[in-house]
Parts: sequence; structure tokens; C-alpha cells
Amino acid sequence: MKYVDEFRDPQRAKSLIAEIRATATKKWVLMDVCGGQTHSLLRHGIEQELSEHIELIHGPGCPVCVTPAEAIDFAIRLSHRPDTILTSFGDMLRVPGTSDSLLNARTQGGSVKTVYSPIDAVQLAKQQPNQQIVFFAVGFETTVPATALAVLQAAELNLANFSLLVSHVRVQPAMEAILRSPDNRVEAFLGAGHVCTVAGFDSYSDLTSEFQIPIAITGFEPTDLLEGILNCVVQLEAGTFDVHNAYARTAAQQGNLQALEIMDRVYEVTDRPWRGLGTINDGGYVLRNEWCHVDAEEKFADAAIVSTPLPILQDGGDCRAADVLSGRLRPHECSEFGTRCRPDSPLGAPMVSSEGACAAYFRFSPPPRVKTVTSSVETGTL
Repeated sequence: MKYVDEFRDPQRAKSLIAEIRATATKKWVLMDVCGGQTHSLLRHGIEQELSEHIELIHGPGCPVCVTPAEAIDFAIRLSHRPDTILTSFGDMLRVPGTSDSLLNARTQGGSVKTVYSPIDAVQLAKQQPNQQIVFFAVGFETTVPATALAVLQAAELNLANFSLLVSHVRVQPAMEAILRSPDNRVEAFLGAGHVCTVAGFDSYSDLTSEFQIPIAITGFEPTDLLEGILNCVVQLEAGTFDVHNAYARTAAQQGNLQALEIMDRVYEVTDRPWRGLGTINDGGYVLRNEWCHVDAEEKFADAAIVSTPLPILQDGGDCRAADVLSGRLRPHECSEFGTRCRPDSPLGAPMVSSEGACAAYFRFSPPPRVKTVTSSVETGTL
């Protein structure tokens, strides 16, 4: 196991930046898939350093941001049931549904409890047998094994008062949907390393072949990202398209087989609505029939989560989150960025979530009157 410092080496980062600049003969458009990558690219000044050679756009890589508003509405309704406690990760609480958030629901008497893992929700169900405990299961392949384990543990404990409101999504189908969109500009992807650590990246070969587009799997440290960017640029300049693993210390081609086996016991692939992107074929997970008794949508079947069709849908009102999530608009290009839309008064989910692209731009590349950006590459403080 290597340590973090070597992946933040300023000299190595400067060398990679110089190599990228020397290799690129035109300004290539790369999309980072994960919100963690977006934050790191901005935090370390990488986007700024490469702005003349690479256009970095940011994909729908924040699971909280792509959770449908209708799912949040359903969660809010569950929180107001007298016998139910809705549990969730803290990030979900401030994200608005169609008209309200779980945080507001709590202030209005809804029973909403923040937990740090789905196992905490199982323990709560064990401690409070007279309450129905619902865990709001969101996230990419990275969080699916943990919620699957929670289902298995609840079964071992014979807990009849535990259930999941499932809104898990899969990354690769969303990447494919973006590539198929008529105004797609993505020329290469930085694949999310943590997702590939669980799910592997074997199937990315089909994507690179069909769309003739390079994909580099990267981590979240500066040299991880720069090595991935350099590989994409080298491939684009050479006219090749392949999958490159720049996160080999964690991600393996076949993924985590034990985690995948647990996921497969509990979930199956299904079409899923993504906020801003509509329903994506095979874009998410649903509980298998044998686990329908822990499916909150069936257990409390008073509302369906509405599916919406592609193409790109707006988030409602003045928010252009859908364009941001699909890489059609960079956050600071939105007329509302930093004015009407700020973290303390967000118009949409990407400004609320800690992994949201708009939140990343506001924190690390805010409007000039708020703060002046200083590149950590130039200052050697990577």
C-alpha cells in the first residue's frame, strides 16, 4: 500500500503538466465522471493550469445530485408517517425535492435521522422494534455493497421493521447516455476510480470500441488525475481509443468479486430515472423479488417514483443543473452562479451536495469578487 504524499508530489505534478502541454496540439474536451474528481481538479488548480490545452467538463458524478426529486418527495412523505423514521446520509438532507427537503421536513415534525452507514439503520431497527426504519439508499456502485449487506444483516436478525428506499444508480450507462446525446462534446473520460474498484472496468472496452473514445481510470490525488489526463491526450493525439488504468493500486479489471457477489444476491439491474437526465436504460439497481418485503416503495405503496424520458430535463425553475450534470454547461457559466445560487441559497442539488460540481466551483473557483484563486501547482502546495 502506497502513501498519499507521493501522489501529491509537486515536482511530479509539474512534470506531468508540462508533458500534457507539450503533447496537446489542440484543446481536447475531457469529462471527469465523479464529483470527487471535480473537487480535486479545482482544489489543486489543475483545471486552471491546463485551461489553454484541455477543457475539463464535469459529468453526473454526484449521486446525491442525480437522485430524482420524486424519490426525495417520497422520503419526505415517509418521514411524516407516525410510525416511521427515515434515515439518510447527511448530504441528502438539504437537497430539494420538487418543493421541499428532508431538512425542512424534519423542522416541520418529520422523523428524519442522519446515519453514517446503512448498518446504523439496521441497529436502529433492532433498538426500536415499534418503529419502521427506512434507509434512503442512494449512491453509485461504491455504496451498493453496504446497503446489500444491511439487507442481509436485517434478515439474519429477523427484523420486520427495516426497509430500503432504493435509488442506487450505475455509472457506465450514464456515460453511454451522454455519448449518445446529439450535442455530446466529450472526447475522453476520466473514469471514477472508486466505482471501478467495486465494479471493475472490463465492460469499458465495449464503450471505447463503440464510441472510439479513450477512458482513463483515475483516483483523486493530483498525480492520479494528471496521469489519466496525459494518457487521454496521448491517445487522442494518436487516434487510439483504449482503457487505461491510472489507479492500479486500487482498481482491478474484474473489480471486487466479493462485493459484486453480495450485490448480486440482493439487487438486479433495472432502468432508473436520473435527476436531470431522465430514465437511463440499465441505469440503476432494484431489489430482487425475494427481497421485496424490504422494499419501501412496495411496503409503503402510496406513491410511485416517477420515471422521466431522455433527453435532458431541466431541474425546474431557474436552475440549469441538468446542463451542468451532462457537461453542457460549466457551473461558472450559469448566470445564477454566485449571485442567486450560492451554497447558503442553492437553486439546485449541485450547489448543495458536497460532491456537486457547482459547490466545487464556488468553493475553489468562486466569482472574482468573492475570492481570488491561487494555483497550488504554482505555489508548490499540492
